[in-house]
Amino acid sequence: MSSSPLPMGVSGAAFSAALSAFRSALGDTGVLDSDLDRRTYLDPYAFGDGLDHESSAILAPAEVAEVQEVVRIANRFGVALWPVSRGKNFGYGSAAPVRRGDVILDLSRMNRILDVDEQQANCLLEPGVSFFDLFDHLWAEEIPLWMSVPGNSWGSVVGNALDRGIGYTPLGDNCEAICGMEVVLPDGELVRTGMAAVDEGVTWRNYKYGYGPAWDQMFMQSNLGIVTKAGLWLQPEPEMTAAVEIAFPEFDDAAWAIDILSDLRRRDIIQHNVVFGSPVRAASVLTQRAEWYDGDGALPEEAERAIMERFGLGWWNAKISFYGPEFQVEGSMQLMRDLFEERLGKELHFKTWRKGEPYENSARGVPTTIGLQSVNWYGGRGGHLSFAPVMPQDGEKVLAYAKRVKDIYREIGQDYYATFTIGRRHINNVSLILYDRDDPASTGRANNLFERLVVEAKREGYAEYRGHIDYMDTIAATYDYNDNALLRLNDKVKAALDPANIIAPGRNGIGRRG
Repeated sequence: MSSSPLPMGVSGAAFSAALSAFRSALGDTGVLDSDLDRRTYLDPYAFGDGLDHESSAILAPAEVAEVQEVVRIANRFGVALWPVSRGKNFGYGSAAPVRRGDVILDLSRMNRILDVDEQQANCLLEPGVSFFDLFDHLWAEEIPLWMSVPGNSWGSVVGNALDRGIGYTPLGDNCEAICGMEVVLPDGELVRTGMAAVDEGVTWRNYKYGYGPAWDQMFMQSNLGIVTKAGLWLQPEPEMTAAVEIAFPEFDDAAWAIDILSDLRRRDIIQHNVVFGSPVRAASVLTQRAEWYDGDGALPEEAERAIMERFGLGWWNAKISFYGPEFQVEGSMQLMRDLFEERLGKELHFKTWRKGEPYENSARGVPTTIGLQSVNWYGGRGGHLSFAPVMPQDGEKVLAYAKRVKDIYREIGQDYYATFTIGRRHINNVSLILYDRDDPASTGRANNLFERLVVEAKREGYAEYRGHIDYMDTIAATYDYNDNALLRLNDKVKAALDPANIIAPGRNGIGRRG
């Protein structure tokens, strides 16, 4: 007998009737509602057991017509849906809904690579296509196109882009690589955006905007529709790549190094998002905390220095890659030597690759999940969440903020894990928070730290760009201009398109009524 929670506002009898209707639409294999099924979709990094975000059932459509029918049935019975592409949004709640009892709509069976256009350098994907799926397809078919991959690549290509995830190669602002979508609206109607709205979409993946308002951004980080297909731009294989790892020995080096790297990024000399990270970033993947320090409180400075010495790290560390014709890459390498070697007092050593050589030495993005090892840092059943406010590209401001945040970590007793990810015009300070999810003291520190970081960032006028399901309302509230006018606008659009509040109530603070 299942002990499933009920969807909010839905009686047991009504939910039973809804499940029967869903089974008629999807078949028995498309409706998962056993206790084991629902436990499988809990957040693996939740504080404690994760049951506060437990779903009532999981639906698994295999094609767009089934998604449309599921949405119509959900409207008929008032059952809220929580769509996920693959449910691997680790560190943000994974597949679990904001509200306990909502039904997860898992699109991972919709996993077709519908087309790859080598000449135009783009592809058409369903939301269940993983980073490994797309990479394997390009590799097996010997298609000379490269893709952007995030640090942890277990998830959906489309889902990551819709949540404004990033990669670390050209076209690494993944949401900007999307070009036209197919979307099921909250009433079940199907719409295509941009040039995809023209007939069969001959130029779907060539031009993003179409005619009139461009709606793609409306379906990113929102709950205004369910994306069932998306066009995506890919990178043509370059003639040459070069990569270099740079260790900056002192904490205060952040000020001048950030300024130089940001200038190179703004001018597109560096063509990718740059990760500028602290020692625990590397150590947490390769080791556990007990190898360095087994006492209370934050990792002491001598342990941090020991990590740097063993792995050849600095206080800050960055990997920079260049892509393009040989003359361009060689020029960028020389520029890096001119900018950094004298200041650091050592030579930079580049790993180079030229087209036709084995890919092992290239700067091609390759999917990996090794970064997930970081959750083992404290031992036990580990987890992580992050607070990543958007900051200006100003080295002195970055350094001052890093010092304050490091002090907060130390005050709370948490090991300082920070990266400053340098984009085209902004920086994200990813303050990763690691914990043992079964240790109340550890999860208490993690929660306390997150809430402190929200306050510290807001004091400087900074705010998070992406949110965990436990903190979506908290983050949305920091966008407070004119008495949270933006949130009110989001709720007005939500109410107009989804008056029954069927699609992902509460996602990113939108539609929390009831």
